Amino acid sequence: MKICIVGAGAIGGFIGTRLAAAGRHQVSALARGSTLEALQTQGWRLRQDGQLVQLSARASGDAAELGAQDLLVIAVKGQSLPALAPGLAPLLTPSTRILPAMNGVPWWFVGGLPGLAEQPLASVDPGGLIAAALPFEQLLGCVVHASTACPEPGLVVHRMGRGLIVGEPRGGLSTRAAEVCEALTQAGFEVTHSTDIRRDIWYKLWGNLTMNPISALTGATIDQVLADPLLRDFCTRAMLEAAEIGARIGCPIDQSPEDRHAITARLGAFRTSMLQDVEAGRAIELDAIVGAVHELAQRCGVPDPSVAALMGLTRLFARQRGLYPGAASPA
Repeated sequence: MKICIVGAGAIGGFIGTRLAAAGRHQVSALARGSTLEALQTQGWRLRQDGQLVQLSARASGDAAELGAQDLLVIAVKGQSLPALAPGLAPLLTPSTRILPAMNGVPWWFVGGLPGLAEQPLASVDPGGLIAAALPFEQLLGCVVHASTACPEPGLVVHRMGRGLIVGEPRGGLSTRAAEVCEALTQAGFEVTHSTDIRRDIWYKLWGNLTMNPISALTGATIDQVLADPLLRDFCTRAMLEAAEIGARIGCPIDQSPEDRHAITARLGAFRTSMLQDVEAGRAIELDAIVGAVHELAQRCGVPDPSVAALMGLTRLFARQRGLYPGAASPA
């Protein structure tokens, strides 16, 4: 297969380097700025298990130069995709599979859902620009269970986890998803071919919904968040709201918030991706992790006072620091 990684940051670089190292497919990267320069001069670089994996990379800032692909792995931040998506056309054919390896609720999430599919999620796809550029029928859903970081452009450091869940947006198994799963397995990932990827996405989000923004607001690691009884109770209430939304959209949660807190606590003094972004002065992925949940609550008629409060507080916090679009006061 010809595989292009769109966004060779912490996750995209991890997936791209592992695929390139496996040597079974032609792997390229669409990148820009310092990341593109690093890929062109130093190649794929991944520090994992105490060793540096380094291989030459074909990278370009021009989609037309890379040409049509069999698989497109999209690993950019959600807020960057509306502007980027229309320019990906040269990479696509009617048979290209599109695999978004991104945080939170993806833009396609309401596709095929009765009563919700008529309008795109404005929080993650304003104006429907992404949906217009990336056809729903060519998509595969993906959930990433891995912790990675980019201490410098083009260099990925793997911390923990190699899990990838891949599946059809409409559910069930398919040959095209199985082929992608096989390629990722050959690259050293622990891959699950899911029969209900939408539910898998919602379950991961259910855990990230509170920990990411609260850690960003407070500067605390997740063990510190869970140790505060008031914050723990707030997280529980927000998760119960999200569980009710999930039940309305066919993504039930078969777990209590306390059970999930216990699982999260095993990570110890873990620094969430949103906290890392705040500390590095990078824009935060608030809309995909919290904003989309709030929007779905409104569209499903589910009261969400805790989720709404979390959205408002984090939005204003980030706007004051130039890490979220808009004026310092909420729109």
